[in-house]
Amino acid sequence: MAMDMSRYLGLFVTEASEHLESLGRDLVQLEKEGGASAVDSMFRHAHSVKGMASSMGFEPIATLAHRVEDLVDAVRQDASRLNRELVDLLLAATDTMLAQVRSVAENKPPDEAGTLLSQLAARVSALTGQAPAPTRVMKATALRMTPVPVRPADPSVPVPATAPPLPPSVNTPVPLRPESPAPLSASAVAPKAPATAEVRLDAGPLARWSVKVRVVPTCQVPGVRAFLVHKRLSGLGTVSELRPALEDLKAGRIPDGLIQCEVETSAGEQGIQGALRNVSEVELVSIKPVITAPPPPPPSAAAPVATEGARAAGEAAPRTVRVRTELLDYFLDTVGELMLATARLREVGKELPENVRPPLEEGVYRLHALVKDLHDKVMSARMTPLSLITDRLPRTARDIARKRGRDVDLIITGAEIELDRAILDELADPMLHILRNCIDHGLESPEERTAAGKNPKGKVQISVRRARDRVVIEVEDDGRGMSAEKLKAAALARGSITAEAAARMSDREAFMLACLPGVSTAKDVSEISGRGVGMDAVKRVVENVGGTLEIDSEKGKGTRFTLRLPLTVAVVHLLLVEVGEEVFGLPIAKVVGAQEANADELSRSRDTALLPHGNTMLPVHALDQLLGLPTPERRGVRPFVVMEGDSGKVALAVDRLLGQEEVVLKPLSRPLDLLPGLSGVTILGSGRPVFILDVPRLLSA
Repeated sequence: MAMDMSRYLGLFVTEASEHLESLGRDLVQLEKEGGASAVDSMFRHAHSVKGMASSMGFEPIATLAHRVEDLVDAVRQDASRLNRELVDLLLAATDTMLAQVRSVAENKPPDEAGTLLSQLAARVSALTGQAPAPTRVMKATALRMTPVPVRPADPSVPVPATAPPLPPSVNTPVPLRPESPAPLSASAVAPKAPATAEVRLDAGPLARWSVKVRVVPTCQVPGVRAFLVHKRLSGLGTVSELRPALEDLKAGRIPDGLIQCEVETSAGEQGIQGALRNVSEVELVSIKPVITAPPPPPPSAAAPVATEGARAAGEAAPRTVRVRTELLDYFLDTVGELMLATARLREVGKELPENVRPPLEEGVYRLHALVKDLHDKVMSARMTPLSLITDRLPRTARDIARKRGRDVDLIITGAEIELDRAILDELADPMLHILRNCIDHGLESPEERTAAGKNPKGKVQISVRRARDRVVIEVEDDGRGMSAEKLKAAALARGSITAEAAARMSDREAFMLACLPGVSTAKDVSEISGRGVGMDAVKRVVENVGGTLEIDSEKGKGTRFTLRLPLTVAVVHLLLVEVGEEVFGLPIAKVVGAQEANADELSRSRDTALLPHGNTMLPVHALDQLLGLPTPERRGVRPFVVMEGDSGKVALAVDRLLGQEEVVLKPLSRPLDLLPGLSGVTILGSGRPVFILDVPRLLSA
């Protein structure tokens, strides 16, 4: 029977990509720090990729992974064999396998990589003195099992009352896919085309066998392995008493990796072993003949308790499934609409008579609690550690440093902090570009650093921390720093700023000129950076997800890039305020407090009104003036909202406070997204659209 493995292609691509990315990280760590644990981890990743690719029939990937496995094994036996050239070769192999996996994901044949395979094989031979072993690959997409007809037992053959003792090899776990398996005899395998594996064994007396196998714990596709085991055994005869059930096997639900069944076949013990021999990542635990025996005595009273306890323990084990991010996005959008509908119900309830309002309010309150809990669960599922991005950076830093003749120590802290997956997806390229700039232009060459009295090895530090509802990412190098004057000159030369603006500009404002298109002070243009493109895209992406970018630098000391990002872009808590006839939302996370004061009695400093707040005086900004709305003269007492700004606390003068609201944030479309100070829009329960303000950007616009 032909077995179509295409249903497992998506799982293979995902799992293989993760293994290969981990393999690359381990290689960089091994080169930097050494350690047997990194070598062992590399071996496991290479072995897993080899096994998965072999099962799927992807021979080029399996062969390349096998050569990598051989080289890593050589390093595991003698750590002194590892050098920079060997790491380069292994990284090249890892990159090639990733490219091969991408090819099969697009239904293209993977590249054979013949030259690279020859280099790897030559290095294996040079290190071990032995030629690498061939790689056996199962033609999974054309695998066909031919059931052997079950022949009745010969009545002239006596059946012993007791079975002879089994050899020790049958009662102990034995790998079913050894490196040098004994070849099958010509009579055991029927000749077929090369793309088909057909198993046919000489028939013997019909007998029932109890078979127990185990899928190894490191197997990434247990469902595939279990399915192959069932298919192989079904090709020999009738399979019964299968545990777990076939549906559970296909789904990979295999407690402790154990698979048990009974097979009625005339193939015998050796036939069963032969049928299972080439199923990788599966160990044979036992093959025993099933002997008819008297029924066992009834179990003791304690037995059911133990059985129930074991079942409960098994059910308590955590189980996970992979979920596409698109599905999570759909769930989140749906929950957002539910929250809007709940808010609308609350508004409608206010218009009902008093005698019918309490039951509705109770139901709406309960519905809101359920929807809020559902939202929190979905958001929790979307939260992803920043390591999803930072784990790739050490490899990038190594490659750039090699190309530019730098020696770099990359330090990453706080990568376990989580962000919304939607933000992380947007953040990957900006982080990569900032790192490139730090190494390519920020750090000096070892000779320059030595002449300046610095450590020849440059340092780039990435630190991540939580700050209330924000995540702050700082990327800092100890290089040459940036020149504010050179940036002003470059911007003037391109016509990006005027001479008057340049004269009034502070150094911190000048550093942000690096984010203008085409503005660069790099002495040379490399294939990595220096063309004046990229930082503008970085700033745009950061601001599009509701974050901010800051650049600080000191000549001869280094440069620091600071990214302040929201935890999520989905649901926000707002303070609703009224200005004139308009309603706006202020993020609660930025609100320090609110107070009333007589606007006529405020003290002033030059043209700025000052609001007493505790022991300090805060600058006052009229929100209607910031937004360009009509500003009628207002006297007497009015509310002020105290908020966090980029340079400290500020007070916003508004007309009325309307209360707090939890809302679903909707992105702005063109041309509204080009307006400074607007971070999104939402719809209230009354159906009224409300703009959400980004006060720091509004003040700096």
